[in-house]
Amino acid sequence: MVPEASVLVAVLFVCLGNICRSPTAEGIFRAQVQAAGLSNRILVDSAGSHAYHEGESPDIRACAAALERGFDLSGQVGRQIKTSDFEYFDYILAMDRENLHFLQKMQPADSHSRVALFLDYAEGREGQSVPDPYFGHSDGFALVIELVESAGKGLLKQIGRNLPKIKT
Repeated sequence: MVPEASVLVAVLFVCLGNICRSPTAEGIFRAQVQAAGLSNRILVDSAGSHAYHEGESPDIRACAAALERGFDLSGQVGRQIKTSDFEYFDYILAMDRENLHFLQKMQPADSHSRVALFLDYAEGREGQSVPDPYFGHSDGFALVIELVESAGKGLLKQIGRNLPKIKT
């Protein structure tokens, strides 16, 4: 996905397979961006570090948990991160340390992308990983949503400080 000319900031969330954590982050952060009236200025996407679920919809349990909280993940399709993503995305945020290390190794030397852990934007959770709920119980998906909502608020606040003000 290439940002449109009107987009000022592009954010990419990355987990292992792009069916649980990163699509949840994409859906929730997109809703937060929309609620802030910044949809035309902030592009949101997600990807997996591996192509295990490329072309698939998010996990049905992730979709159900998100929908319970008012977030719609339908319409998303899993994809694998590409080297060219480092040309387009300002923030490439990993859900865990393993994916962070993968992204750091993959990042081209001339890339401007800020590669970090997503929870670095959640106060009190800096340096922590979003746990993978794939093999766990349904309450793991609820925890992911709570963590993502918190980190999303912090990220939006950070981005908002750096966005040029719109002149009316």
